[in-house]
Amino acid sequence: MDGAIDEELYRRTKQLLEPGDIELNGAIVHTDLDGSDDIEMHQLTVDVGDIIAEHAGHDPTDTFVYSGTDDTDFASNQHQGLTLDDEEFVWECQQLLRNGSFDVVFYYEASADQDAILSDVRDIGVEVTGVEG
Repeated sequence: MDGAIDEELYRRTKQLLEPGDIELNGAIVHTDLDGSDDIEMHQLTVDVGDIIAEHAGHDPTDTFVYSGTDDTDFASNQHQGLTLDDEEFVWECQQLLRNGSFDVVFYYEASADQDAILSDVRDIGVEVTGVEG
């Protein structure tokens, strides 16, 4: 576990990665964005999603974001990255407001290059904590 983070958030993220249909890893992206930063939050979600897509073997230009606002089965701050051709799963995230700012929890297939994802997310200027399933 990297740096100082909310231990409860890390524990809950780790539980969500437990065995299911596919093996998952995750990343907790820590921000100082609040509820008034909608445009910045959207752009950060797209940027991190593109990084994950690239390191999961997908061309980011061949993916799209499917948002919770489009589907009653999703929460309003839940989003998925899917491929254009067959809507294959690439990543999913939840934007969680915690202590006045958002943490964005991303999940993606464990076959993606975890170290490269974390490094590239740090390179765009945000703190990130990796969580392996």
